[in-house]
Amino acid sequence: MKRISLEELLSHCSQEAYSGQYAYIMTLIAEGKIKPVKSAGTNGRKPALCLSYWLPEETDASREELEEELKYKLVPLLSVDYYLSHLKEYKKDRPWVLQLNEYLLSSRNYLKQPESVNERSFEIWNREKFLTREQGTKILKRCGLDRDFLNMYETAEPIAYYCHSRQVPQNMLILENKDTFFSMRRFLLNGNKKIFGIEIGTLIYGGGKRIVKSFRDFDLSVEPYMKAQNNRIYYFGDLDYEGIGIYESLAQQCGDNRRPVPLTAAYEKMMEKARKVAKLPETKEHQNRNLADVFFSYFSDTAVKEMQEILEKNQYVPQEILSFRDFA
Repeated sequence: MKRISLEELLSHCSQEAYSGQYAYIMTLIAEGKIKPVKSAGTNGRKPALCLSYWLPEETDASREELEEELKYKLVPLLSVDYYLSHLKEYKKDRPWVLQLNEYLLSSRNYLKQPESVNERSFEIWNREKFLTREQGTKILKRCGLDRDFLNMYETAEPIAYYCHSRQVPQNMLILENKDTFFSMRRFLLNGNKKIFGIEIGTLIYGGGKRIVKSFRDFDLSVEPYMKAQNNRIYYFGDLDYEGIGIYESLAQQCGDNRRPVPLTAAYEKMMEKARKVAKLPETKEHQNRNLADVFFSYFSDTAVKEMQEILEKNQYVPQEILSFRDFA
């Protein structure tokens, strides 16, 4: 008998939740693959696990059985080359590989219908986070399968918006930050129709970089009136590298049909108020400073020079420099 620590047994699933790790150890014990060394003590967690286990030495017969299983019992879709050369890894991954094999044998037709990553993950392994937070991607790679084979899609946070009017066509405004979204919503609810001289029908909360991913599912997330091709979409965010970068990423992703344009009047008002500030806040570290100048193309040369001077000083102007009384 060979002695092995709990840490070694859990090394391949160290990122998994403790409940999953506990279930894995209990399964190994139930199958007679390990035996607790009671004198070693426990890990102090609830439910507790022993800190050490007896592990039967691998025999030639078990090695032959594993090789036979790989060669003759798995569906041809699964590549066995890696595991034939790494039988020790196969013993660790075997429960997950066999679940995948069973799925392909009995339910492969489900792959014709796209599903979210978490839905597909649970469908195959009975664990919704197996592909995102556990070893699912590693298992697929070792089996020679690409994630695309499972016909999955990523899900974004739903788009949050305030509908002030459902008329079509209309102007919609994406706002990077929550405070400005709430303030402008209050401004519209107070009987105003125009923000910086432009009539706005819908406010969209961007939530920083999240809006780029959310906008990929725009047609699935919004009401029919918002999808009208003759609507116009504006964008307003912080005047810093990140805020400008979010806009440029969104503009590039949307293409010509639904490309937002900067709400220039709002940025000009920001600059007007920024001139009266003794010292602007410093730019956060690690912001991507590679801009494509798409954003600046909407402004006059004078405004661009002033904005770039602020950025080059490692300073920025937050959206929150504007408040309710500035929107008229």
